[in-house]
Parts: sequence; structure tokens; C-alpha cells
Amino acid sequence: MLRLIRGGEDTYLELKVKLSNSEKITQGIVALANTDGGTFIFGVNDQLRIEGVANPEEIITELNRICREEIVPPLVPIIDTIAFDSGKRVIALDVEPRKRPYRTRDGRFYMRFGNEKREVTREQLSIWLDEVRPLGYENIPLFTSTEDDFDDGLLWTFAKGFEEINVISNLYNTAEFLKKDMLMAVGVADEFYPTVSALVLFGKKESIERLFPRSVITVRRYSGDNGDAQLVESTDITGNLLFQYEEIVRFIHRYCDLEKDTPKRRPKSEQLYVNPRPIYHLYSIREAVANMLVHRDLVYRDIPSRINIYDSSIEFINARRTNGFVPPASRAIRYGITQRINPQIAAVFSRREYGTAIPQGGLPMILKQSERISGKRVEVYTSNDEFKLKIHSV
Repeated sequence: MLRLIRGGEDTYLELKVKLSNSEKITQGIVALANTDGGTFIFGVNDQLRIEGVANPEEIITELNRICREEIVPPLVPIIDTIAFDSGKRVIALDVEPRKRPYRTRDGRFYMRFGNEKREVTREQLSIWLDEVRPLGYENIPLFTSTEDDFDDGLLWTFAKGFEEINVISNLYNTAEFLKKDMLMAVGVADEFYPTVSALVLFGKKESIERLFPRSVITVRRYSGDNGDAQLVESTDITGNLLFQYEEIVRFIHRYCDLEKDTPKRRPKSEQLYVNPRPIYHLYSIREAVANMLVHRDLVYRDIPSRINIYDSSIEFINARRTNGFVPPASRAIRYGITQRINPQIAAVFSRREYGTAIPQGGLPMILKQSERISGKRVEVYTSNDEFKLKIHSV
């Protein structure tokens, strides 16, 4: 402890003579947590002399409260009281980052640079998130978004599916509903910073195009069996997830037949002058589209999500981190054991009240029913931070 103190403050150590400003302490803990962890020591002055603290129990109580209530996601603190022969006591708080990125309750991100903490700029935050690739990217607040960016019709239709909203009492408050009821926005008092999940679920089309352009899905139809064939049609589908889901399914219907059961075989004597439309299992295709939208790794900016429709197959290609996912995880998902990358988005999207009415069963259902219809095994593979699912037609 003495050697640590004598070395002075650095990237992983902050010294305080006392706990007098909880807001700054919160920012300091967030900065340490976002910079690979470190230690806070209370009871040491700027000249590195140990003065001790007079109220260690109160400090410990406040530190526990800060880590539990003022930091998102909450931290589990490791706190020690160290007593010296002189009778002076210091408090040491060890910060171990487990669920980065961390932010303050009002939606601010901090990191340590040497012995200083700095608020992370929006540009730095975007670059940093690309590097750490957090599972909680859906909870990142969008600081330039407002209430006007949301489709109130979709949002309140979803809300009314659970309980009747009293219009007379003026409960149609988008900001308050997203902050307090849906936990999809942050900010204190009148501040309103909606999260990525709020925008992609309930945002207006033009707002999503402006604020989160990476959510686009490209759908293409080729007149052949691979991407080298002639391109027949290509479209970029933007908007909230409900709109994207409906538009993608509509595009697939334009070129394919979707059936619930195995189609009857044509007699060999029946002559066809054109290639028949490919046939797929209806619920498998809908579930594949839903899975693609829900399980996108939204942190990626340079890996587009796309759907390629060929003469005899449909290929779904999604951004998905390869590190830590293959090979065991890619095998496990065949049996319904998934790594839900956007749990909040998935929870809302799969609700009947949201309007998608998607089938249940996940990837195991897609594998089983598609093979039952076509007699061909579905291809699942991951490479170069992409997840690919290829379903063959009858």
C-alpha cells in the first residue's frame, strides 16, 4: 500500500483526501472501470501524505451506494479498510471492469489518461466501442436524438397492448415512458438521451437514416446460384425493425413461394418452359429474417447486413463477432443455446404487441423445417466477423 501511494497517481490509481463530492467520485470510478480497472484510495493528500479518514463506515456506505445506483451497469465494489500503526485508516476501493462500457446515471462516459479523467467525446466513444465490442451496445445513449425522432403511433400502440393508457391524464410522454418504463433512455431532470435500442425499435424512418445509418439492410436478387450471377434487383431497407421486417418479407415474397408444408411433387412428364419459383418453408424464412434483425452486432459500422436471394437458395449475412463465438458457440446455437447480443431489442421485437407476429423456435426450427421441406441441410458458418445462414429451396 505504501509503495502504491508513494508512486503517485497514474492511469490505474487515484488518491483522495476525503469523499466530499459524490458526483466527481462517480465519474472517477467510471473512468477507472472503462480503463481496465484500478484503485481509489481515500485518506491521502496531494503531497502523498497519509492523513487518514475519520468516518470509514460512512465512506464505505456511500461508495457502495454510488457503485449500485449511480453507475450503469452497476459495479460490485471491493472495499478494504487499512489501519496503520499510527492509528490512521485509509479506504481502498478496487475497481474490476467486467461489463464495459460503464457510464454515469446521466449517460456520461469517462476514461483515464495518465492521472487525469476525461469525458469521452462522441467520436472517441464510437471508435472505442468498435474496439471493445461490448455486448451492451444496444444501451448506448444517442446524445443528438430528441422526442421528435420517435414514431409515437408505434410506441404507444405497443404500450397499450399491456395496459390502457389514460389520454385525459396526459400520459403520452415519450421521454418519460422510455426513461422510466422501458429503461431505454437516460438523463436527469429534463434531459433525454434515448438508447440505440429505443431508436431502432421505435424510431422514425428518416431519423434512423440520419442518426444510425448502419442499421440498413441490403436485399438483392440474383438470376443464378451465387453472387457472380446477374443482379436483378437490389434495395436498401431502412427504418425501425418492424418496418424492416415487413419490407424484407415482402421482397422475398416477390421472388419466392413460402409454404407451410412440403409441396406436391410435379410429375416428371410435366414440361416446364421456365424455371419454377423457389419454394421455402414460410416460418423458417420469417424466423431467419427476425433473427437477422434482432441479433445484428450493431457496434460494427463497416460490415453491412445483407440478404442474397439466388435461384435455389437464400443467404442471410450478418455482422457478428467471430472472437469468442466459434467453434463451440456456433455448434451450440444449432440446439437453441444462444448468445443473445441484444437482449432488450429481442425482448420487445418478439412480443405480439410490437406487431411482428414472428414464429417461435429459433435456429433449431429453421434447421429442422427447412431440411424437411427441401431435403437439403441448412448451412451455418461464421468467419471474418460475419454470421452466415444459407437456406436451400425445394
